[in-house]
Amino acid sequence: MALTPPSLSKPIFSTKPSSQTPLFSLPATQRIKSRPFAIRNSASVAAAASSPSPIAASKAASAKVKNIKARQIVDSRGNPTVEVDLITEDDSLYRSAVPSGASTGIYEALELRDGDKSVFGGKGVLNAVHNINSLLAPKLIGIDIRNQKDVDAVMMEIDGTPNKSKLGANAILGVSLSVCRAGAGAKGVPLYKHIQEISNTKELVMPVPAFNVINGGSHAGNNLAMQEFMILPVGANSFSEAFRMGSEVYHILKGIIKAKYGQDACNVGDEGGFAPNVQDNREGLVLLMDAIEKAGYTGKIKIGMDVAASEFLTKEGNYDLNFKKQPNDGSHVLTPESLANLYREFVRDFPIVSIEDPFDQDDWTSWSSLQSSVDIQIVGDDLLVTNPKKIAEAIHKKACNALLLKVNQIGTVTESIQAALDSKAAGWGVMVSHRSGETEDNFIADLSVGLASGQIKTGAPCRSERLAKYNQLLRIEEELGNVRYAGEAFRSP
Repeated sequence: MALTPPSLSKPIFSTKPSSQTPLFSLPATQRIKSRPFAIRNSASVAAAASSPSPIAASKAASAKVKNIKARQIVDSRGNPTVEVDLITEDDSLYRSAVPSGASTGIYEALELRDGDKSVFGGKGVLNAVHNINSLLAPKLIGIDIRNQKDVDAVMMEIDGTPNKSKLGANAILGVSLSVCRAGAGAKGVPLYKHIQEISNTKELVMPVPAFNVINGGSHAGNNLAMQEFMILPVGANSFSEAFRMGSEVYHILKGIIKAKYGQDACNVGDEGGFAPNVQDNREGLVLLMDAIEKAGYTGKIKIGMDVAASEFLTKEGNYDLNFKKQPNDGSHVLTPESLANLYREFVRDFPIVSIEDPFDQDDWTSWSSLQSSVDIQIVGDDLLVTNPKKIAEAIHKKACNALLLKVNQIGTVTESIQAALDSKAAGWGVMVSHRSGETEDNFIADLSVGLASGQIKTGAPCRSERLAKYNQLLRIEEELGNVRYAGEAFRSP
């Protein structure tokens, strides 16, 4: 059957639920019957919204939840995750899927897993699915999905715990994402425009992509301690040009790695980056510089790093850059100050503009010391876990100057937006981010534009679950036409 193109304002994964036999069936009362769904592109939706007809007004007035159904699907790492279908009273379907991280901060909201080792190694999410279908859905029937804060508040009240451990952050987030999509659909605007409105963001801005092209740390089996080596095309004039520049460097880097380390080194990791058998972190940076120069983008493409230092913290409070080899002779163990000096050397010798998680999430003194001594972006991920309370603490201690925004760390769209607003109010940068376990869900693309975050990290220009976000950004830029690209101003767009 021929289908019209999916709309940006209703970015669902398919036009109707699958007719195949599901892996996990639900009672008949919780099933959603297959039906065709009318899909319009977001340009026509936005045009209709500017001069609403009586029919459109009627549809907007009935912007309430008719049904919610969750299911267990599988993410890009082959692990179960939660998917949520939300049906409004006009029979529109809004579908969202929840991401999952590999290197996770200890202060993140709780991702509820089943724990039955005989099924998916204990990583099943059927309890989270049950919590949506049996506990959340009945309470949300009839609620107005245009009021994101109200819906999220209801879910948090039902959960009643500080880290969403009763229902699971993955359960609450799945519903919250679908509510946000449905809110955009009810208003007849693209998702990014709806996010702009509910966050009171003044201007839509296309973000600088931070492509993770070399993997280390917990994402790779090589000797690299530091987790991600990224390229940021800040010298581009548009997002589409930035994407092209990043893709070209990625392919040139592949050729360099193949020639130096062999074909096996070109296999990609969870996020699409290469994992060559690099012996130290400086060598990884040199590889990036070689690829950037060979592509002809010296000066136009900068470098970012995600160290994920909590992964190699020792019991003594030091940092073992050879942590993947145990036992080892301890020759690569650095004190916090020695590690800070290494970062300063990197900043001096390479065009590094951003370092994420340079120290452990509880090593506040080291964070503050580095932050005060360098003039680059210091990003808090495990340190902040997208939590407004942790952000307030970091602002007070002057520990970093940028937030890594991951919606599943906090568990609702409302709290994610508040985290971004608090960070911006402090003069920080905001980098919207994916997780290592992703799906074809492209919500964060619209989020980065709607919040005018100025930067987004969602892997290499490789693997469909990463490209789903980048391709959505290409569509958004095309649709908006004359829209500003953050470029060199990515920290304060």
